[in-house]
Amino acid sequence: MNIKRGDNIKVIKGKDRGKTGKVSQVFPKQNKVVVEGVNIMIKHLRTRKQGEKGQRLEFNAPLAAANVMLVCPKCAAMTRVGRRSLKVEGGKARQVRVCKKCGEAVE
Repeated sequence: MNIKRGDNIKVIKGKDRGKTGKVSQVFPKQNKVVVEGVNIMIKHLRTRKQGEKGQRLEFNAPLAAANVMLVCPKCAAMTRVGRRSLKVEGGKARQVRVCKKCGEAVE
């Protein structure tokens, strides 16, 4: 998965199309992400005791990672993500995410 926690994204499909937000959770096995302020759902809770009031809980539901695109922090455009290996002084190569539009590292 090319989207990580803390990335800024923009929704490209669905009822929240055009909204931007920060990724708060990632579920790689289900290929879903949770974004702050996007895909807000409401859950109604029943009262537990006599005389108590019920509640409405608002929460951010996960949405498919295919419906979002990363916003590059350098060029501020929606972009696809590539991978490039950088050589570290220790000798091991390290994989880095790269913006396909400007070519800069996204980390």
